Amino acid sequence: MFGVIGTRRLAIAMTALAASLVIDPIVAAAQSSGVAAVVNRTPITTADVARRAAFLRLQRQKADSNTAREQLIDEMLKRQEIARVKMSVSTDDVDASFARFAASNKMTPAQMGKVLDQAGVTSEHFKAFIAVQMSWPRLLNARYGGGGSRMSSQELVTRMKESKEKPVTTEYFLKQIIFVVPAAKRNAILNKRKAQAEASRSKFPGCDQAKDFAATMMDVSVRDLGRVMTPNLPDDWKPLVENAKNGTTAAKVTERGVEFLAICDQRQVSDDVAAEAVFRAEDLGKTESSGENPNNKKYLDELREKAQIDRR
Repeated sequence: MFGVIGTRRLAIAMTALAASLVIDPIVAAAQSSGVAAVVNRTPITTADVARRAAFLRLQRQKADSNTAREQLIDEMLKRQEIARVKMSVSTDDVDASFARFAASNKMTPAQMGKVLDQAGVTSEHFKAFIAVQMSWPRLLNARYGGGGSRMSSQELVTRMKESKEKPVTTEYFLKQIIFVVPAAKRNAILNKRKAQAEASRSKFPGCDQAKDFAATMMDVSVRDLGRVMTPNLPDDWKPLVENAKNGTTAAKVTERGVEFLAICDQRQVSDDVAAEAVFRAEDLGKTESSGENPNNKKYLDELREKAQIDRR
């Protein structure tokens, strides 16, 4: 609608690696890059495969070329679908996650980058992996509502009995104000657009006049997001909504440009819809902590069935 990679998901011994950097022979063998596979006309190179094999080895996983190639094919299918539905996290989100991962291994981002580069993984490869890991759960959540079909009335009643009382959550009525930044001009005007978005927040006249307000500025659009309950807020927007001041959130850089949310109204709700939203968020949290989502395979199988995949 509007994604985070946890260090627990990557058991990489980066400190030990930094002490003994050896470039993997698979990486050395891929100096001249050929094509290992083509997914919907997009190539995966032998150099990509070599980098993924090195990455798998850091995770103490099976790291032969075939395993690396198949993982990259699945990742390419996910990346293409993420791009199709325009639900990618921003470059800033990826960089922030990379920095957090580096800090968790007692390194700066620059030090982490050097370790990855010398190990044959490269910072770019790892960041591309992070981007998919952060974006893909958003697609699953958007398509399957957080992990499956709607609860039946009986399931809902059972869960409420188990919890002893009906959950209470906050329901927001939101509008999305987007300061559009064309991809071709992103590097040149992004900072300027961010400053414009932040400055406009103090002048925001309220949701009823939002479209008229946007019309006074260049390349600004408004989307009505309607009613959104706290458990259904995307992870990257939730803290901004909860800490909003004077009816708007802080501005955030996204793939579309720079955005902020206007909170038109909010209220506490405890009806069946709210209860289901809370229970489903709890279930999704359990699924993510275990690293398993039953809809991941289902969605990926659908993409494979429709895809043109040429292994070489």
